[in-house]
Amino acid sequence: MVTRVTDRDFSSFVRDVRKRAHVATRELSDSAGVSNPYLQGERGVRRPSGAVLRQLALALRMATPIMYLRAGMGHSENGSAMPLAIATDRELTAKQKQTLAEMYEAFCSENERTAGR
Repeated sequence: MVTRVTDRDFSSFVRDVRKRAHVATRELSDSAGVSNPYLQGERGVRRPSGAVLRQLALALRMATPIMYLRAGMGHSENGSAMPLAIATDRELTAKQKQTLAEMYEAFCSENERTAGR
């Protein structure tokens, strides 16, 4: 059975993590590189892109795959199921998941940069 993640669920998640981290909305918007009005959408962020999810995860010091999962995205924006596979692997520790996610994101970013040349 597939559970649909609502915009409100994701918005609540972002707000809760931000508050637990003692980060103001303005500070998060600056760190994540998204506009403050967009983040005011914590009350209803609609379908953030993979790039925004990566920036939010980085700003909140979380694993990107967890952010993808909480946003209801089983695949990254390039169609890869890797973020989901990393986040749900029961053999990996939290630190190993974070490290793999960071390596994966670095490889994807590098590929994006070289493709843009």
